[in-house]
Amino acid sequence: MSGTFYIKRGDTSPALRFALEPAVGLVGASVQFQMRLRGGATIIDAPCNVLDASVVEYNWAASDTADDGVYEAEFRVTYADGAIETFPNNGFLTVRIAEDIR
Repeated sequence: MSGTFYIKRGDTSPALRFALEPAVGLVGASVQFQMRLRGGATIIDAPCNVLDASVVEYNWAASDTADDGVYEAEFRVTYADGAIETFPNNGFLTVRIAEDIR
């Protein structure tokens, strides 16, 4: 599931929910949310919540959305056996942080 998530500069809601496809088992796994300005360096590398067997959620900090722009994001799963898989595995989730009136 790739696509685009929209949020305004400075907002911390809504959380970014993402269904890992193909569905995987996340028992004993840890998941990191990673985001960077399109083509730039990583600016977020933080743990996210596992909501069920294949849905994860990242809760924004105010500093995460401080700068408007187009970002690339992914979720990096480390399974209990140490294997690593990144979602989406065919590109990136696009995050568009729109400027606000301020």
